[in-house]
Amino acid sequence: MNGPYKPGTPCWIDLMVPDQQAALDFYCDLLGWQGEVGPAETGGYSVCTLKGRPVAGIMKASNPDGTVPDPMPPTVWTTHLSTDSVDAALKSVTDAGGSVMMGPMDVMDLGRMAVLADPTGAVVGLWQPGTFDGAGIVNEHGALIWNELSTGDTAAASAFYSAVLPVTTATTEIPGAEGYIEFKVDGRAVAGMMDLSALLPGTPPNWLPYFQVDDADEIQAAATRAGGTVLAPAFDMAVGRIAVLADPQGGVFAVITAKAPEQPA
Repeated sequence: MNGPYKPGTPCWIDLMVPDQQAALDFYCDLLGWQGEVGPAETGGYSVCTLKGRPVAGIMKASNPDGTVPDPMPPTVWTTHLSTDSVDAALKSVTDAGGSVMMGPMDVMDLGRMAVLADPTGAVVGLWQPGTFDGAGIVNEHGALIWNELSTGDTAAASAFYSAVLPVTTATTEIPGAEGYIEFKVDGRAVAGMMDLSALLPGTPPNWLPYFQVDDADEIQAAATRAGGTVLAPAFDMAVGRIAVLADPQGGVFAVITAKAPEQPA
């Protein structure tokens, strides 16, 4: 990726964990990233890289004053959606039924951010790029390839995101994925949405990151050896072979060995 993401497109993901170094070790070994605890001025935030380009952030869970949270928040990956103006987008959030959880705030000269919850309870970030656009490499082994919202009310979520960002929604035409909804920017699918009823009972609304990998079964086995958990063993879909995993601290993510799109005859 060179240059900013179009508004409404997932542009970055980051993980908040109790043990930052353990998370760095897990993901760097599993996906081939490079990363280390960041400088004190950024709260130790680590920007992990692949082939020298940023792919994801990992940070230690802490209160704004640097103290350890009690109780500790759940370990989760947060998807950040690109926007031309965080402040303008936030003006639409409450009117559209969402709530602002954090922000807006400047991150040095890198950009401006906020974190919000949509009307169905899923948490998502907004990112207005400054000198940092987001992920510098995607759709390759070890890099982000897809982001997916699971929600109990797809209609409410569709209305919300379309009110806050320049996105539209439409039911996919992919065989075998009937009812799956795509978020589109300028007619191009940039993220997906599915109903929570397809997942384990008790699963909260959430945004799930997918990483492209050369062999989903191999990554599933490696994650298990490293102390991770298999939530959905590798299975085949029209788009590729997918496994849903959790890291040793509970952060949920998916891996996919994606099939290349069929070319017209």
